[in-house]
Amino acid sequence: MLKVLFSTIMLVPIVWLAPSASLWTSALSSSFLVALFSISWLAFPQTSSLVNLSPYMATDPLSAPLLVLTCWLLPLMILASQNHVSHDPLSRQRLYISLLVFLQLFLIMAFGATELIMFYIMFEATLVPTLFIITRWGNQKERLAAGTYFLFYTLAGSLPLLVALLLLSDDLGTLSMLVLSYSSPLSLSTLAADLWWLACVMAFLVKMPLYGVHLWLPKAHVEAPVAGSMVLAAVLLKLGGYGMIRILPTLQPLSEKLAYPFIALALWGIVMTGTICLRQTDLKSLIAYSSVSHMGLVAGAILIQTPWGLTGALLLMVAHGLASSALFCLANTNYERLHTRTMLLARALQVALPLISVWWFLGTLANLALPPLPNLMGELFIISSLFHWSKLSLLVTGSGTFITAAYSLYLFLVTQRGRVPSHLSGLYPTYTREHLLISLHVLPLLLLVLKPEIIWGSHW
Repeated sequence: MLKVLFSTIMLVPIVWLAPSASLWTSALSSSFLVALFSISWLAFPQTSSLVNLSPYMATDPLSAPLLVLTCWLLPLMILASQNHVSHDPLSRQRLYISLLVFLQLFLIMAFGATELIMFYIMFEATLVPTLFIITRWGNQKERLAAGTYFLFYTLAGSLPLLVALLLLSDDLGTLSMLVLSYSSPLSLSTLAADLWWLACVMAFLVKMPLYGVHLWLPKAHVEAPVAGSMVLAAVLLKLGGYGMIRILPTLQPLSEKLAYPFIALALWGIVMTGTICLRQTDLKSLIAYSSVSHMGLVAGAILIQTPWGLTGALLLMVAHGLASSALFCLANTNYERLHTRTMLLARALQVALPLISVWWFLGTLANLALPPLPNLMGELFIISSLFHWSKLSLLVTGSGTFITAAYSLYLFLVTQRGRVPSHLSGLYPTYTREHLLISLHVLPLLLLVLKPEIIWGSHW
């Protein structure tokens, strides 16, 4: 754990001391080395699920895939941002990369924490770099409103969690995740206990986000630069799911009676956000709403607390992180050439950029869960566990997957097929950097088909 943490911290002096000519190459190569180090977290002994155990941090089969995803994403964010930020003054470029490094540092400490208070502090600390990235490097003047939405939705959901954790600490004398799972159940039969459960869960449901408290996400995605969209879709949404998986066993007697309205909202959100996607004209907004739809499946699976549901949730979180991040990168390649996200103006690009069209095809197929990608495995696990919980849920999840296929194909057909408009005649060709970026998203997805057990948390 420390070798990756210290390596990440040392990226900051590398970024500030590197000569201007080699700033991006040195930041990229160093962060890629850290990402390669982190893959060692996926090797688990058969005897115990906890590895790299220290007083405050550890990895297990639940946190390790999310930790590796976090580390893998930093070099990809640097690679994606190079064209967008390289025209800024040098000090601003260094600050931008430093914010991405700090974001990775906070996320590693959040996913690796064994103390709930440390997890909470790091959960909140990720707000700061993300807020700076959205409000300073966003493309339009609405970015300040998007940053305000992002900040206040997340803070309003998170503050009750702090009070709930302090009450839990006062009652049990510890907030260590290692001890909480073995502690005696609390006497949870009053209205105050119900409110305490709601306070514990609400912060994570806002972060995921649950349908109904999701309005901050499309705004933040649309206004954020490409790295902000990538890290929001790939990792920050997963913090909510990870936190719920960690804290729900402690709340166990209450979850069975209080989770119903939230499961209903999550399942309803799958259908509603899918139909919203079918009417979107903004490319990034469509991909953002599709994230809300997928996270609705994850939220429902986690709330019913079955082994299959939790396995499917982890599979879908990792697979969705890679697929949606790739789609945001592809949307950015369009935006850098056309300076618009409106799908009617950026259509029929297959003739102009044929190889990017292949990446679009693979990205949309991953988004609609094509077999045998891990997206499909995660969705099948979740749908079958929800069907076991309630037969009626099949109507919602079935129609949700149908609508997902419809808007994914709509996304591909509108952006890639048809007659080329006259204003698209002078596009400059794609760069090797862009193809490398998308292939580093798609390749892990294809490799996970061969060995999916490293991300389905089989030991916990």
